[in-house]
Amino acid sequence: MSTSNGQWYPPEWPDRIRALTRGELRPVAPRRAATVLLLRAREGGLAVHMLRRRASMAFAGGAYAYPGGSVDPRDERDVPWAGPAREEWARRLGTDAAGAQAIVCAAVRETFEEAGVLLAGPTPDTVVADTTGDDWEADRAALVSRELSFAELLERRGLVLRSDLLGAWAHWITPEFEPRRYDTWFFVAALPEGQRTRNASTEADRTVWTAPAEAAAGYDRGELMMMPPTISTLRSLSPYGTVDEVLAASGDRDLTPVLARARLVGEEIVLSWPGHDEFTKHVAAKHDTEHIAPGPSGADA
Repeated sequence: MSTSNGQWYPPEWPDRIRALTRGELRPVAPRRAATVLLLRAREGGLAVHMLRRRASMAFAGGAYAYPGGSVDPRDERDVPWAGPAREEWARRLGTDAAGAQAIVCAAVRETFEEAGVLLAGPTPDTVVADTTGDDWEADRAALVSRELSFAELLERRGLVLRSDLLGAWAHWITPEFEPRRYDTWFFVAALPEGQRTRNASTEADRTVWTAPAEAAAGYDRGELMMMPPTISTLRSLSPYGTVDEVLAASGDRDLTPVLARARLVGEEIVLSWPGHDEFTKHVAAKHDTEHIAPGPSGADA
């Protein structure tokens, strides 16, 4: 199964969609997750940090994404905190205070685990200037192995989580017919001065800083594979020329969750993401194989 662009589309989805519509497939509960679009200035605009998931990964192998991952239950533990109160984050994210803290903690923790960037500082108005060195790597590895909780890391190093450095940007939920489901909040953040990204993730084989428009063009040419939330958030950065503009806009972003819908029209599957016509697919059975027909935009989406 192929498309003319780089949209991630597992070949098993049509069978799973048909099983779901027949009532033969029970959706799994999505796991809470968070991901961060790290931004920095570049000549002529801004750049975003992306990683390419290893082809061997069971979920979205080979796709470009941002640093992020699932909430650790320990992310709900009390942590040294700076910035908007947990209750304010709860209103913004549409959850309770404990859940909001866990999501924000996951965003900061996963960014450190996968990119080596830590949105925390010794005081509420400072940020760690350097997260390189053997001691930092040992702490990062302990986080990844879950030998160390994020709260323990902050307390050990006398740091506070800087929730004010994050801006909530989008909210997507993996489709009901996908066996690995995530309820994911997307955040934006500026790369802190003095820190630098690196490929610290065992799940990625490449990392890049790229202009959002360049990465989107690569997707459109079919050269870069991405999931719908990734390319959607990339395109949403296009109106902004600076990192500060993006961060200022984050407070007004609509966080209504986006969840794909699938329905059968005769033998044809119509798969859509509400509000995102670009990703609509028409999949019809053809000689016991699946054939993708162009979406309403005139391109295979």
